[in-house]
Amino acid sequence: MSHDGVGLRAVMRSVAFLTAGALAVPALAACSADEEVAKPLAAQDIAPATRDQIADGGTLRWAVDAVPETLNTFQADADAGTSRIAGAVLPALYRLDSNGTPQLNPDYLESAKIVETEPKQVVLYKLNQQAVWSDGREIGAADFAAQWRALSGKDSAYWTARNAGYDRIEKIERGKSNLEVRVTFSRPYADWKSLFSPLYPKDVMGTADAFNDGARTKLQATAGPFALQKIDHKSGEVLLARNPRWWGRPAKLSEIALIAVPRDKRAEALAADKVDLAEIDPEEAGRITLAAREKGTVRLQGPGSALTPAKALRSWAVAHGSDEEAASHEIKARKKQRTAIATYARQQTSLRDFVVRKSLEPAYTQLALNGSEGPLADERVRRAVARAINRDELAQAVLGPLGLPAVPVGSHLALSGQPDYADNSGALGGQDTKEAQALLADAGWVPGGPVNEQRQHQKKDKDKAAGPEGKKADSDADSDDGTFIVGEDDKNGEAGRDKKDPKDHAEKHGKNGNQHGDEEAGKHLDGRQYAPKDNRQGGAPGAYAPKGTAAPAGAAAGALAKDGKALTLRFVLPSGPGSDSLRTVADQISRMLEHIGIRTETSRVPDDSYFKDHIASGQYDLALYSWPASAFPATDARPIYAKPVPAADGSLAVEQNYTRVGTDQVDQLFDQAIATLDEDESRSLVRKADARIWAAAGSIPLYQRPQLTATRLNLANAGAFGFQTPLYEDMGFLKKGAQGGTAPKKDR
Repeated sequence: MSHDGVGLRAVMRSVAFLTAGALAVPALAACSADEEVAKPLAAQDIAPATRDQIADGGTLRWAVDAVPETLNTFQADADAGTSRIAGAVLPALYRLDSNGTPQLNPDYLESAKIVETEPKQVVLYKLNQQAVWSDGREIGAADFAAQWRALSGKDSAYWTARNAGYDRIEKIERGKSNLEVRVTFSRPYADWKSLFSPLYPKDVMGTADAFNDGARTKLQATAGPFALQKIDHKSGEVLLARNPRWWGRPAKLSEIALIAVPRDKRAEALAADKVDLAEIDPEEAGRITLAAREKGTVRLQGPGSALTPAKALRSWAVAHGSDEEAASHEIKARKKQRTAIATYARQQTSLRDFVVRKSLEPAYTQLALNGSEGPLADERVRRAVARAINRDELAQAVLGPLGLPAVPVGSHLALSGQPDYADNSGALGGQDTKEAQALLADAGWVPGGPVNEQRQHQKKDKDKAAGPEGKKADSDADSDDGTFIVGEDDKNGEAGRDKKDPKDHAEKHGKNGNQHGDEEAGKHLDGRQYAPKDNRQGGAPGAYAPKGTAAPAGAAAGALAKDGKALTLRFVLPSGPGSDSLRTVADQISRMLEHIGIRTETSRVPDDSYFKDHIASGQYDLALYSWPASAFPATDARPIYAKPVPAADGSLAVEQNYTRVGTDQVDQLFDQAIATLDEDESRSLVRKADARIWAAAGSIPLYQRPQLTATRLNLANAGAFGFQTPLYEDMGFLKKGAQGGTAPKKDR
């Protein structure tokens, strides 16, 4: 899963308090298997066309964030580009349908099923007899066995990022023929369909050197509709060509070129005819939508003006300047502005050749609450934060302007349309200001409580010096775009004014409040990255203020305090381009928290330091990032919600649980779900685990991320894929006259 970012794959009624490890939750029963499964909130949008409508040949130029550093999807630095290449050139035994459900891929498998459960689980794969690697060798048991040994975790020479499921395999052997593979498990494994997708040839998995280094920049053998032709890091391009040994439906395209284009430069790349397909941000989507409605011209002069552009500029400059030098500077500035406008106009004309395909990405944005220390270590405070938030309003702010269903996500482990989905948010409760205030009062945070200012400043200075991993570079604070405190007393009634930079404050509370959409954290795990200044305040969990304690004279009205500390939470936000929507959401959350007396100190930081320096190291209180949904939540979501345990060196081993909130019960439910071969029972256990994750209030799912893709008008079977695995062999450019499209250019 990911942060707004990797792939993710990835992120209310009152409940009783956690007491001595026991959770008392009313109505935690999950939906029964007989209940109707919710449909996806938005259908995929890929301009479907039959193969006979698509021209044979052409090159699809597809924008990616970067040329991947590795072609091995099982390495730690694999990214979305790695997965995209693997999907086109390597076997996937199962692929996802429009509901995010795994379906057997007939190009590689004739069948796959559990043939024994006692004494051990045995899965028998029957391979497509035509399935061969590009070097002519049959795909077989040797490839399965090599991948198992590499990913089992038993040989530390292999630098693997994950081994879930492979560590449960006992042996792999050839069946009755070369087309049969028998996989015997040492322990039952419900998510066995997640294995061997993608499947690498034994030449890649057979030795640690080949796994660690050999598959980073080349693949000697492939087995998909396309083959890897070249990777050029200098030019930022990966070229895939038709696989001449492909036995399935022939690819319509001759080539797919993956071209590295920064997210904030994609509209320009589309307009300059450099790419045909690109995921875009809401602002770029707005430009393309506008281009479809306009004639592609921009009026540079007022109607009826008789002045030439040069004369108009000089006239304006002289009228507003006291000397010729000032006028000359103004003329140059105006000419530069006119050039920019003219360029924009030309781009708008070119963008009329594109359309925005939109759906919902199989990923959700969440509010993460760091429960390792500080005020949020007290689950009552976490619940209070959750109860103060109106998730409907946040979803509407992001998705409503895009014309997408603005429905809050009700599960941490699945999305609407997937079989495991059920809205379990009732285990925590909906927005309720009074209940939130009661939870805070019960935790000892009282309005107008005395604040020891000296102690506050000492705490800030100490934290600033310490930073992540016990040390913080002085430049880290300088890298912040700005720090804003929402909830401070202001005579003018304006909370959150940045005393240092009024302009930034105006932008935060004005301009950004009207911008919608979502960042790509975790484009975004992406994954974009964000980090705060380290100035958390907090009190000891469980401390109570005597009932009826009056606020001392002169205390800030409504502000909460305990043990001489104000209740202020550090909110981490990105400073990079394309993150306006996250800032909009954070601004709304901050105002919602202000209503219950919680101040937020918002810090913007460089994207590239987010997970490593801040989220992974716990240097935040509140953060926004995304997790992708998984078809196998019992396997993929467990490390995200597993209870942190002390490591041998005294640190806390959190796996991917960056909120550091977990319970033994959640771990047990995941373990049971993974080991249960009855699909209905496993699904019920996953839903129960989700209900308890809600109750712990470590993370609050907000909304499914928008998926906006710009595609050339005559491009078919490509766009906003939603849950479904792309079918690379069916993508192509429409024949002339087909559905009003035009034939692709010769160089496509």
